[in-house]
Amino acid sequence: MEKWRVTYSLLKYSSNFDRRSNYSFTSGVRYFYGRSYIPFNKKFRGNVNGASGSLPSVNGNSYAVQLRYLASVASTTQRNPDFSQINMDDISYFKKILGERGVVQDEEKLDDANTDWMRKYKGSSKLMLQPRTTEEVSQILKYCNSRCLAVVPQGGNTGLVGGSVPVFDEVIINVGSMNNILSFDKVSGILVCEAGCILENLISFLDNQGFIMPLDLGAKGSCQIGGNVSTNAGGLRLIRYGSLHGSVLGLEAVLANGTVLDMLASLRKDNTGYDLKHLFIGSEGSLGIVTKVSILTPPKLSSVNLAFLACEDYASCQKLLLEAKRKLGEILSAFEFLDVNAMNLVLKHLDGLRDPLSSMHNFYVLIETTGSMESHDKEKLEAFLLQSMDSGLVTDGVLAQDINQTSSFWHIREGVPEALMKAGAVYKYDLSLPPEKMYELVEEMRTRLGSAANVVAYGHLGDGNLHLNISAPQYTDSILSKIEPFVYEWTSKHRGSISAEHGLGLMKADKIHYSKSPESVQLMAEIKKLIDPNRILNPYKVLPSSVLSQS
Repeated sequence: MEKWRVTYSLLKYSSNFDRRSNYSFTSGVRYFYGRSYIPFNKKFRGNVNGASGSLPSVNGNSYAVQLRYLASVASTTQRNPDFSQINMDDISYFKKILGERGVVQDEEKLDDANTDWMRKYKGSSKLMLQPRTTEEVSQILKYCNSRCLAVVPQGGNTGLVGGSVPVFDEVIINVGSMNNILSFDKVSGILVCEAGCILENLISFLDNQGFIMPLDLGAKGSCQIGGNVSTNAGGLRLIRYGSLHGSVLGLEAVLANGTVLDMLASLRKDNTGYDLKHLFIGSEGSLGIVTKVSILTPPKLSSVNLAFLACEDYASCQKLLLEAKRKLGEILSAFEFLDVNAMNLVLKHLDGLRDPLSSMHNFYVLIETTGSMESHDKEKLEAFLLQSMDSGLVTDGVLAQDINQTSSFWHIREGVPEALMKAGAVYKYDLSLPPEKMYELVEEMRTRLGSAANVVAYGHLGDGNLHLNISAPQYTDSILSKIEPFVYEWTSKHRGSISAEHGLGLMKADKIHYSKSPESVQLMAEIKKLIDPNRILNPYKVLPSSVLSQS
């Protein structure tokens, strides 16, 4: 009873916040964070002044060497000899369409565009085009198709599987200049915008309108909505709002031959024939370039709460998730987890952050609730936390009290990728698995690797998405041979997906059979052949070259 009374007295201090209004974690953009909060058990008190930092610069080796260690498929990738090479006539034509500004040949700018965010993949493109309208995209693709010039669509270039950068000398088509918000209907909550709109800008726009994006990512300050849709990005809110297959009502896409496919519907219901937009959501630019998006946005709710909790074992995390779904129901908006290895990396490599709790624990869980009735939401959350502590599912925890505290909590979770980059070489795997099986893979991987590497796990437990990361001083064939194909075989054996939300890109194009049947892959190849017969759109990605050749 004493424990209950102390806990209850402290839970009274939980307060509301909106974490979107004063927080960003982006690649290449400075971030600011601070914290002070009230713990459940009075073991920890204190303030940390706001600090600032920027993402590290990671030196990459040559393209061939990097891919040899980071994506075994790439070591066998050969340039398609059917593709033409850029000549001066091509450049002159593009300048007529786009003007001098829209044709980039500067080596420094091209170096950035050729290199992915993780510095894992590097192409050798000599040309980047920056269209400003759908018509310009259409003219570019029509010409490239006639010349058999391979292209790679690019937005914010924040992908993690090599999908947004050239493999060889493909022409880069960057849609970042197409960044206009075209319309917003407050009655329906439907937003129509161009593909180059940065996600965080859309979040800010909607915030002023009293709405929110159904999508929230750590890279929101750099990623663009066209890339989000093309990769079917998941993020932190999927447990509440579902995937982009449900949120995107329509889109406009340009096919390889320049045909503009207008599917920019703003209807909630439309049962007229095949819903073709779904072909482009998650196709990673291999079927067409998305140029406009119509997306359903939910209204902004006034009551938001965030708890940072500790669990002693993974079984408790699973039980906590089940209880959260039962007891929090409609107000549960995020359920994230990270293990002690992830926490240790964050505390070691990110300046200004400390453990919110008084001691280290095996697992940490972030639970966010979002609702419209402050007193009702508080009552539900407090009752849930009290019961979870009393039953032993939660051993320690704190509640955020303001925006700074919220930012600090989320920065621990969202800062894991940055900490991994600072720690050295990292092998990243993005997997969907039954929640009860997720951590078994982590434990088996630790047994396989021993002291050779640090196995780190975190992710979206609420929707069964594990981010498995193997951190090591450097990339080696020895470590890679112990990871692959074991991680794919294990995932396939347990009927999981080898890509939960990052896509296949170049890294996993030849691994698709671990998640899809031969018949399904063959049908995908036939669709690709029908829509892009010359295979100029984002070649070497998504589907195995061997299957495409057979088609």
